Amino acid sequence: MTRTHWGAITAVVLALLFAGAATVASAGGSDDTKSRTPSADSADAGFARDMSVHHQQAVEMSFIVRDRTQDDEVRRLAYDIANTQANQRGMMLGWLDLWGLPKLAADSEPMAWMGKEGAHGGSGHAGHGGHGGHGGSSQAGDGALMPGMATRADLDRLGKASGKQAEIEYLQLMIIHHNGGISMAEGCAKLCTVGPEKALAEGMVAAQRSEVELMVDLLHKRGAEVRTS
Repeated sequence: MTRTHWGAITAVVLALLFAGAATVASAGGSDDTKSRTPSADSADAGFARDMSVHHQQAVEMSFIVRDRTQDDEVRRLAYDIANTQANQRGMMLGWLDLWGLPKLAADSEPMAWMGKEGAHGGSGHAGHGGHGGHGGSSQAGDGALMPGMATRADLDRLGKASGKQAEIEYLQLMIIHHNGGISMAEGCAKLCTVGPEKALAEGMVAAQRSEVELMVDLLHKRGAEVRTS
């Protein structure tokens, strides 16, 4: 199995375990449990809302490239990312339901829960933590909702590409997307107070860093480099 397969399998298993723990804890209905329910403007709720949106776009891009290339390696990667992030997204939306909190916060800016870290996009680079400076901006681009997210123009370009060019577009966009996700997950690991959510965020950081390294290798095999924005 590739690193991607192991990372996806681990993330899904952890997601199911964390979801079960959250369900049991919240379903108990004790005063202690209620006192630990996060508020709507907490880092826990903000991360669950924002990362759910972030993950949804990763799933969308993965489905696009699946239909634009016949390359088994990239199609497997896209499937793994879509499967893992769809499961994690379901978990986070489930937590919001259990907490009785809205899935959308119209009166709050994306990333507001991160405070100063969110304003600067966090660290979120592939080179963070000794992985070797693979670049890729984690800042929100023109028309993007959050750091790392693709713009509509990016998605249109991916949808019109095919074969090797679609693979390159996907890998470049997904590296940037993962770097933005790493920034957000690092923020939750520092600021969130719900144990299972912090653990999920820490797992996201490790898994997405590993996937970034793999995607950089796949780009180089195709004679392409990481985009900076």
